[in-house]
Amino acid sequence: MTEYTPIPDNPLDISLDPAPSDPIALFRAWYDFVKDRSSLPNPNAMSLATVGEDGRPSSRMVLMKHFDENGVIFYTNYNSRKARDLEHSHRAALLFHWDEFGLQVRIEGTAEKVSSEVSDAYFASRERESQAGAWVSRQSEPCEHFSKLVIAYVKILEKYEGQDIPRPPFWGGYRVSLESMEFWVSQEHRIHHRFLYTKDLDGNWRSQRLYP
Repeated sequence: MTEYTPIPDNPLDISLDPAPSDPIALFRAWYDFVKDRSSLPNPNAMSLATVGEDGRPSSRMVLMKHFDENGVIFYTNYNSRKARDLEHSHRAALLFHWDEFGLQVRIEGTAEKVSSEVSDAYFASRERESQAGAWVSRQSEPCEHFSKLVIAYVKILEKYEGQDIPRPPFWGGYRVSLESMEFWVSQEHRIHHRFLYTKDLDGNWRSQRLYP
């Protein structure tokens, strides 16, 4: 059976007791470490888990586009299954798994739409082709013919030739708040490090080490 390999000369060093006091700073340190050293094309990829009105869980990979003390932002079609789930429950669970370094972060919190201004600003920063793609994808709906999608895509590019492509009203961002953050570091023989941070009613972080 394959064993997880700890990071050689791990500069992140979260094995100390007590745990670092600030999980937000810890996440930034981990993410910067992975981004600078990883061979992954998308180190900001994360699993997003939601639950629908029927009680069925669903997960998929999305990309983190912003992180700060207020939460994690990603963007999607507001008519997609994930968006419908979030509009029902307003709850989300995120998972970053950087297997190359034996690191994992879990985040849970409430999910709310970001402001139109925030969504507009990010949409304007996207490549023109991706902007057009956002207009034509009826995300999560059946697509009978791929050619229909391609034709619609070309028409959007032609329609807005020589001008800015506006953000579709059905497309924008969600922010997942930081109610809990869990950090995991692989160790030999599966004696892993695992810390859980939760917020109290005053917004202060409480940390505890968990059994792996």
